[in-house]
Amino acid sequence: MATPDSRRRSASISLAALATAAALAGCASVSEPAITPAQTAQAQAACTALQDMKIAASAIGKPSSGAVVQSASFVPANAADNPNGEYCAVKGVVLPVSASAPSLEFQVNLPTAWNRRALQMGGGGYDGTLVTGLGAYTAQPNGTPNALRQGYVTLGSDGGHKGTGNFDGNFALNEEALLNYGQQSVKRTHDVALEIIRQRYGAAPRRFYFIGGSQGGHEALDAAARYAADYDGAIANYPAYNITMLQLASLHVGKALYANGGAGWMNPAKKTLLVNAVYAACDGLDGAKDGIIGNVAACNVVFNIDKVKATLRCVGGVDNGDFCLSDAQIAAVRQIASPYDAGFAVAGQQVFPRWPVLEGAVFSVSSFGASRVPSNPPATTDALLFSIGAAHAKYFATRNPSLDALRYEPARYRARLQQLGSITDVTTVSLEAFRARGGKLILTHGTADDFISPYNTEDYYRRQVAAFGQAGVDSFIRFYSVPGFGHGMGPYRLGYDGLAVLDNWVEKGQAPETIPSVDNNQNANRSRPMCRWPAWPAFKGAAGASMNDAANFSCRAS
Repeated sequence: MATPDSRRRSASISLAALATAAALAGCASVSEPAITPAQTAQAQAACTALQDMKIAASAIGKPSSGAVVQSASFVPANAADNPNGEYCAVKGVVLPVSASAPSLEFQVNLPTAWNRRALQMGGGGYDGTLVTGLGAYTAQPNGTPNALRQGYVTLGSDGGHKGTGNFDGNFALNEEALLNYGQQSVKRTHDVALEIIRQRYGAAPRRFYFIGGSQGGHEALDAAARYAADYDGAIANYPAYNITMLQLASLHVGKALYANGGAGWMNPAKKTLLVNAVYAACDGLDGAKDGIIGNVAACNVVFNIDKVKATLRCVGGVDNGDFCLSDAQIAAVRQIASPYDAGFAVAGQQVFPRWPVLEGAVFSVSSFGASRVPSNPPATTDALLFSIGAAHAKYFATRNPSLDALRYEPARYRARLQQLGSITDVTTVSLEAFRARGGKLILTHGTADDFISPYNTEDYYRRQVAAFGQAGVDSFIRFYSVPGFGHGMGPYRLGYDGLAVLDNWVEKGQAPETIPSVDNNQNANRSRPMCRWPAWPAFKGAAGASMNDAANFSCRAS
């Protein structure tokens, strides 16, 4: 376990330090580039010339039948609804090896005023939707210019298939599509983009970065671990890096709610009862009663499953209404708040950590489903963890779309699950090559994440410490735990200028310590320091000081 030390876990951060960090984060601000009419004309002609460009299979580092540009559209700076300045939008497909496999759709955006850098953006869920690269990167602060506007080439893909929503896992029945989703779409998209960039500018990028969250965070770790030679830096926000184990554990939560006729299921009122009890006990343990549980360790002491039983249990343990929890519902909470043991290892991992159901997760989107009986196939009204876990059981593991996921027994599919782990899980793929080439990696995870446990990323970080030692890890990895942040949302919706921080680390050797962040929730108007794990932001302000100002918080290690 990493131990606190004065080098990186000081008891407080000064206003000067915050100001310095804020200045660093502000590096992404841009002024209008001075593009002459002649440059615009040249850029438009160069864009048009990319139409129908063919890319040979030999230029793509994973098997394919080559790629083709299907459209190349010049977008003027003054085009309607264009915040990104002048650029060329290139769309195309990477053709599969097998005619039965889907193509991979990609988009590459080429700014006229290029800064010699490229940013690849990751997807989400089971992918299946084109990541255009035109919008904000994951956890980008509201109101800051997009990477494309800053002069970055931006790019993304659909992960190698088209989805229909609600965690459509049908693509996984095709092994080539599964390989794309599991790891290879990252490489194919990168290599095609590199050829297009060279064709457009006559040069390769000086720096190539990857940023993503959830499945996009998984893809960021694939970029760093599997394709280290291609990337100078990566940011993995709340990464789903171990898909197989994650979905086994997700379905385990679903079974806690839905097994035995839904005896453990909690309706929205009961879910709110539980969440409110957690916040009543734990909000304020960080010094600020502000709707954010910052001191999770203290929360674990004052509110645990025994406290749930003592304060929320229905008389006789029988469901008596929305003001209490039955014994079956308390058992479900216990199961969610406990590690999941698969009984066998998948990609070097047998145990998946607990979810923070008693530490601040609010289940605002997923809740626990609309009724005690799930749909088959899963629907948007079902508990989110059940839906994605059931899709994995049906399409990835058993390859039986009609499977009743509540009857699924993972041990019967051990060999298949271990095979899947070698494809989709990056748990034990070494970062040595990435470290050796000078790559830099930033990990973030919210303590209130109800979709991917924050302890999952903590486990990944611990593995790196075991592999490289703390000093070795400190040379190329930073891990930030963010109180109140859920899965891209939550009481504190994280916004931080990660791209500027990463670029300064790579380009100037300015390794980040405490990073300023803002709450991206609408009208939140508050900020916090992002503390390097295991530190957390404690309120240090005097009576009456604003709880919305990061300057009134300090990073505390215990």
